[in-house]
This record gives sequence, C-alpha cells and structure tokens, in this order.
Amino acid sequence: MTAPHFEKPISDLRRRMLQDMTNRNFGDKTKHDYIKHVEVLAKFLGRSPDTVTGDGLRRFQADQIAQGAQPPKMNTQASALRFFLTVTCGRVDLAHQIARTHYPRKLPRVLSPDDVGRLLEAAPGPGLKYKAALSIAYGAGLRGGEVVMLRVSDIDSKRMLIRVEMGKGRKDRHAMLSPQLLELLRAWWLQCRTPGWLFPGRDPLLPMTTRQLNRACHMAADAAGLGAWVSPHTLRHSFATHLLESHTDVRVIQVLLGHAKLDTTARYAHVATSTLRTVTSPLDRLTGNKPSGDHKV
Repeated sequence: MTAPHFEKPISDLRRRMLQDMTNRNFGDKTKHDYIKHVEVLAKFLGRSPDTVTGDGLRRFQADQIAQGAQPPKMNTQASALRFFLTVTCGRVDLAHQIARTHYPRKLPRVLSPDDVGRLLEAAPGPGLKYKAALSIAYGAGLRGGEVVMLRVSDIDSKRMLIRVEMGKGRKDRHAMLSPQLLELLRAWWLQCRTPGWLFPGRDPLLPMTTRQLNRACHMAADAAGLGAWVSPHTLRHSFATHLLESHTDVRVIQVLLGHAKLDTTARYAHVATSTLRTVTSPLDRLTGNKPSGDHKV
C-alpha cells in the first residue's frame, strides 16, 4: 500500500536530520532523543515540524510546561529543536526564539568513604560480579553506562589504566586503575573466565545492562542501610569528591571524569567539606587584626 503523500516530507525530514547528526558524530541515544523531541513538536502542530512559526514554538513550549515538563527536559528539548531548525532546516533566526529554562542545579549527593565500603561489601552475589562493577564506578569514577560496556581487553594492567571507549560525547579516554581494583578484577575474572565483556549479561554474548547494575546498587544500598537515592552515579560523585578532599588537582579530576568543561568538575568543590574546612580565610592572614580581650561566642 502506498503511503499517503503528506507522510513523505516528514520521512525525508527525518532522514536529513539523522544524516546531519551522523555527520557530527552524535551518539545513538542523542539521535533517538532529538528525533523524539521533534516528533512531539510535529504532533503538537499537527503538521510537518519544519513549518513551525515563532508563535508555534512559544505555544508549544507553554504547552510542555503546562503538562509538567521539568527544566532538564525543557532544556534538552530546546537543544534538539535548535539543532533541527538551525542545521536541518537552516532557520537560524527561528532557532533563537526557543527559550531555555534557567534553574538552580542541585549539588551532587555523595557517600562517606566508610559508607562506600559498606555498600561494596553488601553487593549481591553470586560471585564478585556486582562488587567488581560497583568498585569500578567508585574506584575509577566511571558512569554506569561506561562500566557495563567494558571489555576484558580494556583493563591495561601494565600501564595501570582502564580504557573507556566511546564515553559521553563519544570520546575515548583513560581512567585510573588502582592496585586494589586490579586485584578485585582479577579475582572476578578467575570466577567467570569471560573472553569478551568484562561483565556479561544473562546472554554471555551481550554485556550486563545498566538496569541490572542499578538494581544491584539499590540492593546493596538497602542491605547496607543507606538511602534509596544511592545509585552507581553516586559512586562517581563520591570518587570525584573524595579525590578533591585528598587535594588532587581539580584539572586532573576533570580528565579522569571525562568532563569537557572545568565548571562541571568544579561543582564538587561545593560538597568537598573536608577541603573547605582546611582553607584559611584571608581574614586570618591579616596582621594586626587579632581580637582584644576575652570574648565568648
């Protein structure tokens, strides 16, 4: 059956947008999310999204807010529509009319070193699979999606590095490999003898999923008496914060985390409380500014 004529321009538009994103080396998830956001716009308009007007964009964003869309979603949606209008449609003037939502970003919540230790010891079995996976999230600061995609060959014991391929932003990088983590990974490998994925899924030909890793982390947090808010990403936050508290240069932490901007890494300075306590106030460096007499506060 021949598709109705009105569907053809949308199909062509999708193909062009996908090609534009491929040419810029966008990841699969980004492509999927951007296409979905444009589809939502098309559904709202009831016609091809490349016919949108400035008034249509304003009404669309107002409708999204009325439906309860939160600032992070609104901003991701704005990025998708800006790309679509600017690159695929060549309508730069219209793209500037898309509003971004400014909101205060919450500081990352972190665990204390003792709590991390309790969490790792409470990792579910059988075997060392989940303890090893969660230990990489904390010991190397990897994202959950990066942990599950590791292969045995990514563990470089000679240089004491972990190769992270196609991390966020489709960038490769090296993460640190500590002696204790290497020992744990070797013990895990002796249990599973996997030749490919470091953490195979239920199907050995496929890697463990992030959902499985999240579930194991929640089980461990519950068993350790920690909050339901703890996730593998909490371990990454804790990795960065604990490094900062041990006086590791923030630029080194930036490289280890794979952050494109130093500002992203600098957020951890706000939660590195032991570092804040050791900073000497410039007031205390002044001479002749000693309090006189005995005062009690």
